[in-house]
Amino acid sequence: MNETLEIKKSRKSNIKKSQEINTDIKVNKKTFFSTVKANKELLLLTVPGTIWFLIFAYLPMFGVTIAFKDWKIHGSFFESWLKSDWVWLDNFKFLFKSSDAWLITRNTVLYNLVFIILGIVLPVTLAILLKEIFNKRLSKFYQTSMFLPYFLSWVVVSYCLYAFLSPEKGYLNTIFASMGMDKVSWYTESVYWPFIIIIMSQWKGVGYGTVVYLASICGIDKTYYEAALIDGASKWQQIKNITIPLLKPIIIIMFITSIGGMFRSDFGLFYQLPKNSGALYPVTNVIDTYVYRGLMNLGNVGMSSAAALYQSFVGMILIITTNAIVKKVDEESAFF
Repeated sequence: MNETLEIKKSRKSNIKKSQEINTDIKVNKKTFFSTVKANKELLLLTVPGTIWFLIFAYLPMFGVTIAFKDWKIHGSFFESWLKSDWVWLDNFKFLFKSSDAWLITRNTVLYNLVFIILGIVLPVTLAILLKEIFNKRLSKFYQTSMFLPYFLSWVVVSYCLYAFLSPEKGYLNTIFASMGMDKVSWYTESVYWPFIIIIMSQWKGVGYGTVVYLASICGIDKTYYEAALIDGASKWQQIKNITIPLLKPIIIIMFITSIGGMFRSDFGLFYQLPKNSGALYPVTNVIDTYVYRGLMNLGNVGMSSAAALYQSFVGMILIITTNAIVKKVDEESAFF
């Protein structure tokens, strides 16, 4: 009797649980459809963007398989894909077994480390300084002047730089000659180019970062500064205790996204700016330029796809790792 009663009780409890689950599913369905119905106008606005991402961001991911194939062109893309043989990891050997593998990896990582540090310090400093300018017209002029180089291509910038560094009629060599000094062959002397690349990179990109941080500073509640003034805080104390701490979330987001591009390089900066000078390869050759030259010389599409996949995979790992570290230190500042 006791056993039968226990069986009946368990059956009743199971029936109750299943009923509760069914009601929860029905409620969830209702809430989902009601949410969609309530926000249908907003969802319609997202349709063009969703279609764009599907066509140009997600569908091309199928091309990742090219990195594992000995790519041969046979008419259309799908015909080429079907007729090209699988070589799996052989395409990655071009990068890892090359005699220049250490050189290009070292250059890529070290340059990006400098770019990341300066790409945070300089824009934050300039944004704070611009915010402190009381003359708004002068502030707008400085913002425009700094932001303008961001829109110039590296081809244009390379010719502007060549006007300064030309071995024969360059502006700097003309000044040196007038002072009785020897002319410098800028495009064959590699010792100067790490500094030139860093300076030109920051000159071109600092305006964009400054605008981002300046917008964040403008969004800070002014009552914080008014309270600090009442307490007698100096301008430096306001920056140190209000501006910089409140900029921390955006700084961390920019830092994490920059870390993701650690193994990527601005192709124009390292290829166009030094005019593809072979004498400068020890300090200007990075993964992107190396793969491009290999593609132009060998015509190996699979190899270039393997390099791009390698860069993307390492970038993803770096972003996840950096975000995990940030999450342990300060969970609210983490990216995800």
